[in-house]
Amino acid sequence: MEAQLRDAKAKHGEIPSSLREQIVLEHAPLIRYIVNRIAVRLPSHIDLDDLHNTGVIGLMDAIEKYDPGKNCKFKTYAEFRIKGAILDQLRSLDWVPRSVRQKSRKLERAYGEVEQRLGRSATEDEVADSLGLQLDKFHELLNQVRGISLVNLEEIRGGAGQDGDRSGSFADIIEDVHAENPFASFKLAEMKGIIADTIGTLPEKERLVISLYYYEDLNMKEIGNILGITESRVCQIHTKSVLRLRSKLKNNLERA
Repeated sequence: MEAQLRDAKAKHGEIPSSLREQIVLEHAPLIRYIVNRIAVRLPSHIDLDDLHNTGVIGLMDAIEKYDPGKNCKFKTYAEFRIKGAILDQLRSLDWVPRSVRQKSRKLERAYGEVEQRLGRSATEDEVADSLGLQLDKFHELLNQVRGISLVNLEEIRGGAGQDGDRSGSFADIIEDVHAENPFASFKLAEMKGIIADTIGTLPEKERLVISLYYYEDLNMKEIGNILGITESRVCQIHTKSVLRLRSKLKNNLERA
């Protein structure tokens, strides 16, 4: 694919429509996969067909902006563009009620404050107690905010450019892993280290859920079967771990 794109641009100066259509058809399964992964954490009223169409737009953008000279596989670059387009669309829709966002921030602050005070990972009981909630009510709260448990590295890192282009974003640093830019390489290594260290501080079961979900590509039901717990419980654990990660990442980056 990389050679086809390189040759097409060298010969025609742009991507012919026939090759563009071929790429879209070949990457349709990738778009469906990304949409389905994101949809797990979305309310049921979100139209997945709309997200799929947005993913196609992201793929088209990747086709136009892909630079073979950066030694990055097109599929990797396309995946970042597709995800970015879908997440941008979701943010613009503001599909999460303000009350739910407030609850999420409240939970995030609670985890941060309790763990800072204790100097270790907080248990459900400790966080629930800090919020003045019974454990069953705490679980209900986790279920309510599960739809926004998406860690946006752009927001944590400081956001994208004013024109909305991701050319200077964290995603592009990842894509261009061979760039001769010492500062970019340092920031990438630093971010990877912070994320790895932060994941390492999670309780064992939360680390396992994160690993199975994000690295082994298992869904919530499959993880529940492995751990011998319900799918709903896996969702709660996932939400807790993401809230904990958001709080820790923000604290670590503020100190960096």
